[in-house]
Amino acid sequence: MEANSDPLSPTATVPVAAVDAGGTVTLWSPAARHALGYAPEEVIGRPAAALLAAPLPPAALRALMRSAPWSGALTARHRDGGAVRITVRAHPCPEGDGRVQWVLLGATPQGAPPGEPDTVLEDAAQKDAALKEWAYVQSPIATAVYDRDLRLTGANGEMVRLSGRPEEAMLGLQLTEIFPGAPFDEFGRLMAEVLRTGETLRTDTFFRAPGQPRKRAWATFFTPLKDGGGRVQGVSIAALDRTEPHRARQRLAMVNDAGARIGTTLDVGRTAEELAEVTTGAFADLVSVDLLDSVLHSEDAAGGAGPSGAGPDDGSAGGPEAAVVRRAAARSVFDGLPEGPRRAFSYAPHSPPAEALASGRPSLHRAEAAAIAAWADGGGPALSRCLDGDGIHSVLAVPLGARGVTLGVALFVRHPGTEPFDADDLLLAAEIAARAGVCVDNARRYAVERSVALTLQRSLLPGRLPEPTAVEVTSRYLPAGAQAGVGGDWFDVIPLSGARVALVVGDVVGHGVQASAVMGRLRAAVRTLADLDLPPDELLTHLDDLVVQLAQDQAAERVPGTVRETGATCLYVVYDPVSRSCVLARAGHPAPVLVTPDGTARFLDIPGGPPLGLGGLPFESAELQLPEGSLLALYTDGLVESHDHDIGAGLDGLRTALSGPAAPLEQTCDAVLEALLPRRPERPKDDIALLLARTRALDASQVRSWDLPAERSTVADARKFASEQLTAWGLEELGFTTELVVSELVTNAVRHAYAPIRLRLIRERSSLICEVSDASSTSPRMRRARVMDEGGRGLLLVAQLTERWGTRFTAEGKTIWAEQPLAAAG
Repeated sequence: MEANSDPLSPTATVPVAAVDAGGTVTLWSPAARHALGYAPEEVIGRPAAALLAAPLPPAALRALMRSAPWSGALTARHRDGGAVRITVRAHPCPEGDGRVQWVLLGATPQGAPPGEPDTVLEDAAQKDAALKEWAYVQSPIATAVYDRDLRLTGANGEMVRLSGRPEEAMLGLQLTEIFPGAPFDEFGRLMAEVLRTGETLRTDTFFRAPGQPRKRAWATFFTPLKDGGGRVQGVSIAALDRTEPHRARQRLAMVNDAGARIGTTLDVGRTAEELAEVTTGAFADLVSVDLLDSVLHSEDAAGGAGPSGAGPDDGSAGGPEAAVVRRAAARSVFDGLPEGPRRAFSYAPHSPPAEALASGRPSLHRAEAAAIAAWADGGGPALSRCLDGDGIHSVLAVPLGARGVTLGVALFVRHPGTEPFDADDLLLAAEIAARAGVCVDNARRYAVERSVALTLQRSLLPGRLPEPTAVEVTSRYLPAGAQAGVGGDWFDVIPLSGARVALVVGDVVGHGVQASAVMGRLRAAVRTLADLDLPPDELLTHLDDLVVQLAQDQAAERVPGTVRETGATCLYVVYDPVSRSCVLARAGHPAPVLVTPDGTARFLDIPGGPPLGLGGLPFESAELQLPEGSLLALYTDGLVESHDHDIGAGLDGLRTALSGPAAPLEQTCDAVLEALLPRRPERPKDDIALLLARTRALDASQVRSWDLPAERSTVADARKFASEQLTAWGLEELGFTTELVVSELVTNAVRHAYAPIRLRLIRERSSLICEVSDASSTSPRMRRARVMDEGGRGLLLVAQLTERWGTRFTAEGKTIWAEQPLAAAG
């Protein structure tokens, strides 16, 4: 193709046309007539747009409006009606009269043979320019260009699609004029900053593009456009859709968040609430968690649902549709969500949650609100009411299970304003539900174990404290919270002979069923040893031997790789209301608090002793006299130890709470717990046992004693003394039995023991106690007398005629005692 030196010359062989600023053809060369078939008089003065078979590309339109250079391809209309593909190059007219010169470089009819190029470019510069223009126009990244006034000069096809408006309607407008409001106000500010600083900026935003139905994640780049001198002449915006990587990161973050926030407690209901809290808003618009009724009641797996979700085999009609569930948690992004029914209900047959419960597989559903509302029967939720009337378009029904057992169903719901659930969301929900199911199962199993341990422990603790004459007692026991588990704290009040009483408080190392079982064995051992009237230090020695033996037995049965501690602490106190003496010994246990009648409280300084289970170490006891009305406080370390203060502060608080004027014991107990255990929603970290005892004393009118010589005649004198004293006390009806008991016990002392011999009668509130002491350490025993035996029937008669009898050893010898109920005297 030859070109004249002047492309505007009529003789030029290159097709040439000129268009003024209004888009009217002002020049039409003969070569242009040859290319398109129009004579000059048919074209000049007419709109140039009438010659085109398709609208001008945005870049060409910009060139026409700004009188700027441009090259590219156009589809023109030939005079004969056919379409012609022409390659053009436009530049301002050299005369500067407002015209734009269009040089038609080549023309190719539409439908040219395959392989023939649609565009013919004159040189490499034209080719490069065209490629750059095509890259801009056809780029899948939404791009727009703004001038120094931040007014739009052009946008590629992807940006036009996202904008939802034609480019012609946006040209010359600022971004905030095109799209007012967030996030475009912030985009406008960033564009101004780029124009000022010349630095590229990037922002990651989640919003709904005007031409898109839903929110998506966008990485937006604001780039300065600089001329050859480095001066900023405009700003380009490029928006890259990052929704899928954003969702992948969100899913990963949600899985990590679920692992950290679900299962923080060993409580079934709270675990279900945590599942709803983690997924509501970030994943679903509404979440409900329904658990099998047996799970919420902490029943064992044998009574719960199997893999099919069926309930226990009770002969009821049914299958999985009949499974009984309860709403454990429900949350929504909308206000006014009801808490949900707590009573038991069943899903409608063949509904998504019923199918998920039956199959144990998650499922994705597209449904209308009316279908969702019919999912549950007899108390199930009408979920459409919780979505503010917007309806429901997608639902995930995901079973909660662990170890082959289905525990319930989680429903995840989205309304039409958000992205519908897809297959990736189903996998994410299944992963989160699997983790939550394990946490629910762990909490359920722990609840079962804790219930067993708590039941065992409460059955081993005294259900009702006795009411001994020696002391007035009251107690409190608080089991540890769910995280720690039930411990092995115990207390006891044991009546002893001679109107005395033993007070015991102990603490077994560890928590759970094992600790409760050890506690029960130790409490039973203490009671057995107390019946032998052993001194406190000797009793702790025998108890220490028992703990050592338990540890050895457990070590022999222990599974390799497991660790199980066996140990305990104990405080044992014996109080005698006749002498008002108190003997104490402790094995690694906190010292008791003594509050004297004047209200002064102090910790008793008694030997500490090693904890039980070390073996081979001695225990020491201490004896002191207590004024009548003194208060003894025995407790376990859970009362004074806490994570928010040290044990010293707890001990000071206990002493302060017990100080002051005497008050009813129940009131004092409550005051101590209120002072040391602030009102908190969580339970204590360790078991707490508190035993308070206010001492009484028996005056001289309730106790009489006589020293007797070791002679046979003294038996008659002993019967006489006892009879006279019973008459003085008004207990003549007990005279026959008492004289028989005194005669037998004194006779044995005279025959088989040594002087001094002492007879003592004690009148308690509910019993009469007869004691005979001697200097012998030999204990009598009851045996079956043969027909011809002259003796051996005395202790048998004593055992038959009295309520209790026994022997206790003292430093001087022994004492044989027998008790009769005062009820026998009317």
